[in-house]
Amino acid sequence: MTTTNALDRAMADRHRWMVSLPTTPRGWTQLLALMVFGLWALQWSARGAQLSPTELANGLPQIVDFLSRTWPPDWRILDRLWAPALETIQIAVWGTLLGVVGAVPVSFLAARNLHGPRWLYQLTRQGLNVTRSVNELILALVFVSAVGLGPFPGVLALAVHGAGMLGKFFAEAIEEIDQGPLEALRATGARPLQVIVFGVLPQVVTAWIAVVLYRFEVNLRSATVLGMVGAGGLGFELVGSLKLFKYPETATCIIVITVMVVAADFVSSQLRRAIQDTGRH
Repeated sequence: MTTTNALDRAMADRHRWMVSLPTTPRGWTQLLALMVFGLWALQWSARGAQLSPTELANGLPQIVDFLSRTWPPDWRILDRLWAPALETIQIAVWGTLLGVVGAVPVSFLAARNLHGPRWLYQLTRQGLNVTRSVNELILALVFVSAVGLGPFPGVLALAVHGAGMLGKFFAEAIEEIDQGPLEALRATGARPLQVIVFGVLPQVVTAWIAVVLYRFEVNLRSATVLGMVGAGGLGFELVGSLKLFKYPETATCIIVITVMVVAADFVSSQLRRAIQDTGRH
């Protein structure tokens, strides 16, 4: 029965694809023109990006040489990496938390369906666009110059960038909710804050938590890189070993970072699945 259903779905998908194809000479001409434009755009992008399989092939021996210099990893520095690893996790935790604190109030202003002033909605949306358009590394450089070296500028960089990203996702989740409970609350004379607390939050909290967990994974990866510009964490140790040509220590740092990211991804995935199952029940 399962195989039959799968075949039926496959045939239906094939039928939908066949139906979507042009049926007139003009339609085929437009499709051909679109394909030609797409191929030209890919070729133009490849030329601008200087894609060169030949140069990559010529550089493979250098890559192999670098990898050979990193083996075997220097496990003797593991004791020294515990503190930077914990610092990286702490940066990711506080960067995520402060990003959520900044994103929650802004998301209500950036949601079109909450009937706020049009100019305030547009201003908030553009503000979120600007905030998340600046890379964390650039933000970290700015905050390092402002508050000095250490993990604190890394936290601030992740918080500012995270507020922009989370604010966008939170606002989009609000725009997808059922408007029925909101209209019912407004009809009873509920104030805007009551509409948000009793009508909006119960519908979006599950999606918000899943997004926050995913953002923590991203921040953990980013925190390992921010150390390269003096924002603390494992990235600082990684850059230090590269500058001193201690490639076995570099390999150890990369392995520790990989293990941290994989562990965080596993835990986060389990939590998201548990939250989604709870929401369905």
